[in-house]
Amino acid sequence: MSRKNEDDVIIDEGEKGHQEILENVARQNFSIEELAQNESLLNKRIWTLAWPAMLELLLMSLFGMIDMVMVGNINEQSLAAVGLSNQPTQLALAVFQALNVGSTALVARFIGAGDKEKAKAAVRQSLVLVLIMGTAISILGFIFAGDVVAFMGAEPDVLPLGTVYFQIISVGWIFTTISMGMAAVLRGVGDTMTPMRYNIISNSLNVLGNYILIYGKLGFPAMGVAGAALSTTITRGIAAIMALYAIYKPGSSIGLSLKDNYRFDKDLLKRLLNVGLPSAAEQLLLRTGQLVFVRTVASLGTSVIAAHQIVLNVFSISFTPGMAFGMAATTLVGQSLGAKRPDIAERCGYEARRIGMYIAMSMAVVFFFFGSYIADLFTNEPDIIAMAATSMKIIAVIQPMQSTQFILAGALRGAGDTRWPLYSSFIGIWGIRIVLAKLFIEMGWGLVGAWLAQGCDQIFRSIFIYSRYKTGHWKKIRV
Repeated sequence: MSRKNEDDVIIDEGEKGHQEILENVARQNFSIEELAQNESLLNKRIWTLAWPAMLELLLMSLFGMIDMVMVGNINEQSLAAVGLSNQPTQLALAVFQALNVGSTALVARFIGAGDKEKAKAAVRQSLVLVLIMGTAISILGFIFAGDVVAFMGAEPDVLPLGTVYFQIISVGWIFTTISMGMAAVLRGVGDTMTPMRYNIISNSLNVLGNYILIYGKLGFPAMGVAGAALSTTITRGIAAIMALYAIYKPGSSIGLSLKDNYRFDKDLLKRLLNVGLPSAAEQLLLRTGQLVFVRTVASLGTSVIAAHQIVLNVFSISFTPGMAFGMAATTLVGQSLGAKRPDIAERCGYEARRIGMYIAMSMAVVFFFFGSYIADLFTNEPDIIAMAATSMKIIAVIQPMQSTQFILAGALRGAGDTRWPLYSSFIGIWGIRIVLAKLFIEMGWGLVGAWLAQGCDQIFRSIFIYSRYKTGHWKKIRV
């Protein structure tokens, strides 16, 4: 048995320990050495990790749209209440989800090194952190619900509905943090299928619960907005139960026990936060920057705002493949570095980028040539369709750059190099996108100017992230 260094991860049980872990990981998993020797296996492994994450992200976007449509059928006050509540909710959860990057990177590093006990210890620390933070934000959200909704600009007729919705949703944040946290550690192990399953199941049940509780079906009273919030909270609880079962069930890829030691480990906790906090800061900058960007476009008038919302919906779909292959890169880079194979880690990032680029280019063709048809699904106004279609051409052109920065940033996160994606987002969003959007709009370029600014941001970030990845300095980072 080789000796451990406290600042690094060294193989503990040799090939035997490595194989023991691999046997418990998701199907079609291969050892790092096998991936190094066979390029087709590496591509297969990337696809195996990426497609469940991609399907999960796409379906969650779809379920979110269905959710809003069902609430919108009540009245416009209900739609406004949910919309205003969702903005701060998404901000809080996005920051928390980014914090989980530390769990993914650390667990992947231990898995690659064949150190199962260290991997389990990291999962336990992550779970304890999730429970504490989830409980805290649930309590704070419930107490300050009215203040948050009022801060978002709720009108007097919307404020009571928004407050009730936000209070009920806040109760479920503890469940959401559990399911998100456990999804992060499962991805670190190399299992993207399980998070996909329980998220799809819970979101499907949420749509059914909305139908029953919003409109009063199957003998239940019609609860309106409160019913939508209650359905969401209940199904998030179901997702949390499924996530905990996934890590505690016998024979699982992690296999925790309630008898394990759950006391804080200062060293592991510090390592989790060192990787996760920069990602959380990045998400905070990203989300707040998006809000400022939307407010900048809002100055152009109602029809431009409508076109902008259409393009934003398309844009959110366009970066789904990049996010999914970025997750795959995070896992494989972390595991390769844990196995002391930085050469394979580098190949994993480039291969994930190459495959993701094919999908990005396919989507670019659709956006460029069929943008007007896509916009026509949302509105019948010719002016809005024309503005949206032109902006979608810009989205099409930046697809290769966007894909590059998403995927290689994911690879850097897998190495524990989360500060450079933070620098990239700060400069790109606040120093380029927002500044240029204001400038181009003042020059009279309208919505096209705003999306040109978005394109400049993506081009800069892709160059910035690619340059960092190419240096290879991330291979030496200890997590």
